[in-house]
Amino acid sequence: MAKSATKSAYDSKPWLKSYPEDVPAEIEKLRYGSVAELLEHSCREHAAKPVFSCMGKTLTYSELHERSARVATWLGANDIGKGDRVAIMMPNILQYPIVMMGILRAGATVVNVNPLYTPRELEHQLKDSGAKAIFILENFARTLQEVVGRTDVKHMVVTAMGDPIGGLKGALVNLVVRRVKKMVPAWQLDGHIPYSQVLAASGERFKTVSTAHEDLAFLQYTGGTTGVSKGAALSNANILSNAEQNRCWVEVAYREDGKPENLTYICVLPLYHIFALTVNAIMGMEQGAHNVLIPNPRDIPGFVKELSKWEFHVLPGLNTLFNAMLNNEDFSRLNFKPLRLTLGGGMAVQRPVAERWQKLTGCVIAEGYGLSETSPVATANRFDAVEFSGTIGMPIPSTDVAIRDEEGEDVPLGEVGEICIRGPQVMTGYWNRPDETAKVMTADDFFRSGDMGFMDDRGYIKIVDRKKDMILVSGFNVYPNEVEEVACSYDGVVEAAAIGVPDEKSGEVVKLFVVRRDESVSEEAIKDWCAKNLTNYKRPRVIEFRDELPKTNVGKILRRHLRD
Repeated sequence: MAKSATKSAYDSKPWLKSYPEDVPAEIEKLRYGSVAELLEHSCREHAAKPVFSCMGKTLTYSELHERSARVATWLGANDIGKGDRVAIMMPNILQYPIVMMGILRAGATVVNVNPLYTPRELEHQLKDSGAKAIFILENFARTLQEVVGRTDVKHMVVTAMGDPIGGLKGALVNLVVRRVKKMVPAWQLDGHIPYSQVLAASGERFKTVSTAHEDLAFLQYTGGTTGVSKGAALSNANILSNAEQNRCWVEVAYREDGKPENLTYICVLPLYHIFALTVNAIMGMEQGAHNVLIPNPRDIPGFVKELSKWEFHVLPGLNTLFNAMLNNEDFSRLNFKPLRLTLGGGMAVQRPVAERWQKLTGCVIAEGYGLSETSPVATANRFDAVEFSGTIGMPIPSTDVAIRDEEGEDVPLGEVGEICIRGPQVMTGYWNRPDETAKVMTADDFFRSGDMGFMDDRGYIKIVDRKKDMILVSGFNVYPNEVEEVACSYDGVVEAAAIGVPDEKSGEVVKLFVVRRDESVSEEAIKDWCAKNLTNYKRPRVIEFRDELPKTNVGKILRRHLRD
């Protein structure tokens, strides 16, 4: 429903008075005609600089430009071009940015696929997107083998971990991955093409296919944590707008000490996820930055060892990752002096984690917020903040946020409602799902996020939880994030997740799943702690200890798995 015609508190855009000096309220005209054009421009402008590094191998901007032309040439030779969808099923390895850029230069649409998908999930995404080709790491080829015959995929390109390294070292890496670590299940894909054969194509005479702002650049599938996975259709204009919005916002981080000459990002979140895709790959490349790719962020000791090799300036991550790093002894020994910006997204950053992070690194976690449907960044904290705000910040340039009730009416500032977003980064819709698109888009072009929050009079927004995760205790709303944050502030708790479970008296009560540091942490101690910090109806009545909590590959805790 559209909001009422009466003037709303959000019409005055209270967040603008909290903007950093000289940050515009609106972005100017987009500087590029397509994402491919942006990437090409960066490759020419920063040709000799490193763009991506992984497993001891570094790729320069000029090498990325040349190799992506080979991928685009091969796609064109196989009748794949404008309007076609091409899937990528890889972790953070050098092949990903080469293939991604090649697909865009061929005029096609990138379909990002989580490499850890089950056959059922992969089949759904390939069939739903209508992908004609897929580039896949051999570690996951067995999954493709089980479903490809029931999809429209005609071309399968298979690569191995050591392919970009080449020579004896590359062969050794492949041997270890296949034979020693046994990370590649036996597979057979009739008619597949080795990645090396694609790179053998000559890209010297290739000319990037022209695409327009309205053409689709990415089909970014929702994580599936709220139902059937749907493809958020992101146009060139959507991605370019968010890149420009982020460009305006990020410059604040470098005002005091200047921008580092060799700006280095750590890319620990997967590039197939919208957060890393836009912030690391697109925004990073536009800045001429160097991204260090981390293929397996779950290997915290290995990740920390890799960090020790670099002087890094920007580290995007999420709460569970920050927490895991803080609990690693070697992490505390790293050099954090160059670190300018820690970006938190994907889930709520808990204050105890943020405070430990700032104490150790001297860097404030700047929390932001967005979704696949918003390309993704919609709100962010100031990047010159000196303390953690505990909010998701304020709407970035050219973005409007309204907090609305179940009837679609704006609620007053300070009251909880659904966070609704309007801006040029909002998707064109869900791929081939006008019914689902209609459910989330309002008559006045706001996207209904499904997240509950409130805005204060400064324009800062506090997210309290997803609508479906809300717990109802005797008619009172309990937001799991609040319970979890209190539990995690107890010294012996590593992680926690809260859900509602049925109760005869109150309808639901809070159940808390806890990962503890050691077995001396008792149920009674946690309940006493929560009793000191939460009003009665919010306190967990049931506590279950777990060795770990179920998470998505990006690191979000899956409360639905705990409910099931």
